[in-house]
Amino acid sequence: MIYHAVPLADWTADPDRPYAPASLAEEGFVHCSPDEATTLAVVNAFYRDAPRPLLALLVDESRLGARTEWEAPVPVPPPGVARGTLFPHVFGPLDRDAVVRVMEVRWDEDGRATGLAEAG
Repeated sequence: MIYHAVPLADWTADPDRPYAPASLAEEGFVHCSPDEATTLAVVNAFYRDAPRPLLALLVDESRLGARTEWEAPVPVPPPGVARGTLFPHVFGPLDRDAVVRVMEVRWDEDGRATGLAEAG
């Protein structure tokens, strides 16, 4: 299972099509994370000001039509992520049927992501 953080409005904007975030056009791949802890570190480093609710899509990599490559972050991993951690990069849109669970990011009073809970 791999994780992808996305604002609810982006995820629900075009539900009949595979999900293709801006990073796919800009960088050629969809950024994902290998686990919940890494996802929360990424959210705290890059998504604290993202529109809420913020979701974490749990994606079954074997169901994706696009290839996934596990790569080192450039230039370094975000704070709280060990050096040497590889990140899954999906080189195509996320097939919606590959998303097996949708979680919502939970925040503390200081605006830091602290966990994931069932969306809804």
